[in-house]
Amino acid sequence: MGKDSKSKESAKGKGKQAGGGSEESSKGKGKSGKSDGLGTCTYVKARHILCEKQGKINEAYKKLQDGWLGNGDKVPPAEFAKLAAEYSECPSGKKGGDLGWFPRGKMAGPFQDVAFSTQIGATSAPFKSTHGYHIILCEGRKN
Repeated sequence: MGKDSKSKESAKGKGKQAGGGSEESSKGKGKSGKSDGLGTCTYVKARHILCEKQGKINEAYKKLQDGWLGNGDKVPPAEFAKLAAEYSECPSGKKGGDLGWFPRGKMAGPFQDVAFSTQIGATSAPFKSTHGYHIILCEGRKN
């Protein structure tokens, strides 16, 4: 493939790694990248629920879906905190899952990726890290 298609490729799409093509408002580096703060902030304030077993995190997530997410509503932090106290196996569960403000680079791999890409007030879907299964509620961002 190489040399012949080079000039056609550069004329075809201005985005060097365009994934979907017509999705101009996709997450990350579009015009909206700075206005929503995703990926550009230095600190995030979050709560989380941590479970060792996938079944348990799915049970907690089902409660979030049944109560709020299924209706398109945001989960109130106080309600998320109650579920964290009930389900989370992290010591932060006693504080409603509150992790406070933390900088980029403090949390490991997938946890950081999800925490810094979840919009303020939004709740992540369950995901796996080296510590177990998590759900994150993003409460704030700052630089």
